[in-house]
Formats: sequence, structure tokens, C-alpha cells
Amino acid sequence: MTAFEYSSWDGSQEFTPQSADRIFDQISEYLLDYGEHLLPNLEDWEDEHPDVIEMLIKRGLVEKDETGKFHITPRGVRRVENKALEELFLLGKTGQMGKHDTAIRGAGETRHEESRPYEYGDPVSNLDLHGTLRNALARQGGGTPVGISNDDLEVYDTEYQAACATVVLLDMSGSMSRYGKFGQAKKVALAMNSLVRGRYRGDFLQVVGFYTYATPLSERELLYAAPKQVSIFDPRVHLRISLDNPPSFVPEHFTNIQAGLQFARRLLGRQSAQNKQIITITDGEPTAHVEGREVVLVYPPAEKTARITLQEVRRCANEGIHLASFALIEDYFYLDLVNFVEQMARVSGGVAAYCNAGDLGNMVIDSFVAGRRRRQTL
Repeated sequence: MTAFEYSSWDGSQEFTPQSADRIFDQISEYLLDYGEHLLPNLEDWEDEHPDVIEMLIKRGLVEKDETGKFHITPRGVRRVENKALEELFLLGKTGQMGKHDTAIRGAGETRHEESRPYEYGDPVSNLDLHGTLRNALARQGGGTPVGISNDDLEVYDTEYQAACATVVLLDMSGSMSRYGKFGQAKKVALAMNSLVRGRYRGDFLQVVGFYTYATPLSERELLYAAPKQVSIFDPRVHLRISLDNPPSFVPEHFTNIQAGLQFARRLLGRQSAQNKQIITITDGEPTAHVEGREVVLVYPPAEKTARITLQEVRRCANEGIHLASFALIEDYFYLDLVNFVEQMARVSGGVAAYCNAGDLGNMVIDSFVAGRRRRQTL
């Protein structure tokens, strides 16, 4: 039993309210798991704790539209992404950064003479020492020793030619809601946005969510995303859904890896990058595929769905796209799922791995960095 000791406040004790950043970080943890379903709660909190909401708005992390609905601002989205990357590499992982490629300069990069203030993710190799010292001296008014703070740092600006185009396929099927799998997978995708923006700014990166269908996700849409709720519970399902004239109700919680791969392949076909790759994160075998202008939903998983999905895997490989597939086995060791991602690897000549959600981050980032360094031999 926890014991508490109370005393009256006489005005001398220091009281420090939580900062807006800290409150927002706590909110963002729930956003990872529940997505936009959390946002209506801010309307309730505005009535109960108006000062807290006002802090978040003044800090520029959330905003309220003309209808009274709250949204996460671009600044808020960037903070979630940067925190995700920071936690992925640094939280309890001292020394892990050594595993990753740190040679920032390379073919296709041009360094400008002009420098700008340092931003999180900028390579230290581009530090403008003279500009940094000038800022520090101006701030402290001269004298020695010179104390340098984060606000003094300046880096040379650079331009990158696109070296790699990557599509991250994120499973949004109903089973991803269990055991925090989706929140962890989404955190990895958010971290990759931050990594590419800060370190590989010439690269192309797109996150695509796949479920019964497949759809691209902007940075804000990714933050708002949540797994599709299971909407039918029949032990056996075989449905055909017209893409041109769908019914009013379509179960969206199925796993259409083929649609995700097809969308990614067409997206990468429009990119001129030397290296192209698709990173798939899933927790289940495919239970949906596309035939002509219909989506076919099948449960339990069928051999035909697997065959059609592997045909799309082969098309991706034939177009020079590197595939890496990660199977989440948080619930149990799902042998059929492991076998399927291994089939994907055999057909494509790519990579297959299975892991728990907590181990996903560094595995995906390592795979992404390794895929960037490949050289196509088409």
C-alpha cells in the first residue's frame, strides 16, 4: 500500500506545472495506439482543463478549427516523429548508433557556402564552426572561455540527389490492434519520416496503409491512423466487393498485402531514384486480393490469395525493387505467417524477418539503410 503525506501549502514551496511539451508527449503516446479517435477527448478536456488546452495551442502543437474540432499541427506532428526517432535510437540503447551508417557526405550531395541554424537530425559533419563560434560570442558578449549552447549551432546547408525511393507498407488490419503492435509499427514509420527528413533529404519516402484496400498516408494521416475495427465475425468469409460500385458497408479489417504491393510498385515506377525498396510490416497472412475490378475477401486465408500476392511480389522484383518483409509475432509464433514472409523473400530475393513489436524499430531502420546502399544491376 502506498503512503502519502499531506501538508498545507504556505506559498514558499516551489510549484512547477507540466510543460506543454511534456503534456503533448503524453497525449501522443495514446495517438500512436488510437489515432484520431483520441482527438474528441480534447474537446472534453477543454471544458475541464482549459488552461492545459490553452498551453498546447500557444505552444503551436494543437489547433482548433472553425467547427470546434481539434487537430495536431504540423509542428506537433514533427515533434512526435522526432521523439519517435530519438526513442528508437537512444532510449536505453547506449551505443546503438554505432550500428548505423554515419557517412553523410557522398555522391549526389552538394554543400553550400551559406549556413543556417542547426535542426534535429542535421549531420554534425556539416557543422559551420566559424558561424557557431560567432553566435556564441555574440550571445555571451565576448570573453573566454566560450560557452556553446544548442541555439548557437550552425550547419552548412546541403542538397541531395534522390538516392533511394522507399515505400513502407503498414498493416492496418483488425488484428494489429492487439498487444500494442500497431502503435509500435506506427512509431517506426513516424521515426523513418524524421530520419529521411533530417538525414536523407533527397530520398523519397511514402507510407501506405493496407487493409481491405490500400491508401497512401500523409504525415498527419499516419499519426491519426488506427487499425480497422473487426466488423464481421463469421468463421468463414468469401465476399466479392466491386471497386466501381461498392456497397454501403464494406468490411475493412482484412489483410490485402497484394493491394499494398501493387500500389507501392506503381508509386515507385514514377520515381527516378537509383535504389527502390518496399518495407512491409504485417502480423498476418493475406486474407484479401484484387481480381479485375473486384476485391475478394477470404477467411481463413486461402492458397489462391497467397498465390496472387506472390505474383505481385514477383512483379516488384522484376522491376528491380528490393523487398523486406517483417512479420510481427507478438501474440504467438504464427508459423503460417512466418512461412509466407519467407516465401515473399524467396520469390523476390529480398529479406524476411519475424520479431516482436518492441524489436521492430532497429530491424527496420537497419534494413532501410542497407537497402539505400544497394546498386541496381538491371
